[in-house]
Amino acid sequence: MSEIVNLRKFVAPEILFGSGARRLAGKYAARFSARKVLIVTDEGVAATKWLKDVQSSLDEENVSYHVFSSVRPNPRSSEVMRGAEEYKEHNCNLIISVGGGSPMDCAKGIGIVASNGGHILDFEGVDKITMPVPPLIFIPTTAGTSADVSQFAIINNENEKVKIAIISKSVVPDVALIDPETTHTMSSYLTACTGIDALVHAFEAYVSTGSGVLTDMYALQAIRLINRNLPLLMDEPHNSKLREEVMLASMQAGLAFSNAILGAVHAMAHSLGGYLDLPHGECNALLLEHVVNYNFPSAADRYRDIAEAMSIQTAGMKESLIKKELTNRIITLKKDVGILNSLESRGVSASDIPVLAAKAFKDPCLITNPRQAEQADLETIFHEAL
Repeated sequence: MSEIVNLRKFVAPEILFGSGARRLAGKYAARFSARKVLIVTDEGVAATKWLKDVQSSLDEENVSYHVFSSVRPNPRSSEVMRGAEEYKEHNCNLIISVGGGSPMDCAKGIGIVASNGGHILDFEGVDKITMPVPPLIFIPTTAGTSADVSQFAIINNENEKVKIAIISKSVVPDVALIDPETTHTMSSYLTACTGIDALVHAFEAYVSTGSGVLTDMYALQAIRLINRNLPLLMDEPHNSKLREEVMLASMQAGLAFSNAILGAVHAMAHSLGGYLDLPHGECNALLLEHVVNYNFPSAADRYRDIAEAMSIQTAGMKESLIKKELTNRIITLKKDVGILNSLESRGVSASDIPVLAAKAFKDPCLITNPRQAEQADLETIFHEAL
């Protein structure tokens, strides 16, 4: 029985990584016998050359398309439903998403509804999707969310003001065209927030109760790359090599967390982002060291490995000192990349915390947190992060 319990699976899309990968979208669409493609993006990306390059690649293959760009940060369930309607109205049979986490998550939601019917909120939780979604080709334009390689879709339930997590192998994209060039149009703060988001993915995957040999190597290498390259990238935003390294880290962290799942940081960030409509990467950044403090007694050896990956020499250190050095390193890294806010400075008040904790307690990401957390524990962590 123990052998079965210790089994681990690993799911991933076909990945093409490197400059110019976006220009292969048309060839892949043709390979999937695309009749008409729904391109899911947002207004910001729609104004860039990245979308135009994808459209040109489809034109070269004589594949027609319709652009759906009505996606806001923290994609709403209503946007998913509207996109699914347009998918059907235009007789599409394939979805390409060009953008950050919001367009990619929205595209996953559209695919779910297009093939399964119903409402996107009906699919919250693990393995609730019964029918295969249309082929998905994803082209990320940020280095952090990793929706291009993961089996997660995060959708904002605007009525309840909470983000829901849909977890299923069905929403792992068929193809991820990961092109570091597309990250050059990110703002400095978005670069910082998405980079820390990738770091949190790696942290949580490595200490997750679902971690294993298939995910550990990706998680630790992502931590090393982000620790080394993200601060440098903030000083040299046009450095293509640094962008490639951070994009690679994002991909590796995505492969790790997609298969090992996440933990309390993301459970709390989903609650926080849905309730106050805050950027997801920033929510993770504001919570990380506080969750590490809480989790440390239950995963001390794992956090020692993470500390080593962040260039902390732990030989001879007591666990209490490792915890202090690691949390200090997290705080320093956030300052180095310009994330200086607290929850209070972003509009969170003590009176919000019971609601935030109650919603976080129901999040499936909490299941694989290394230390069992009750709602009262989450309230304490939120208070510490104020």
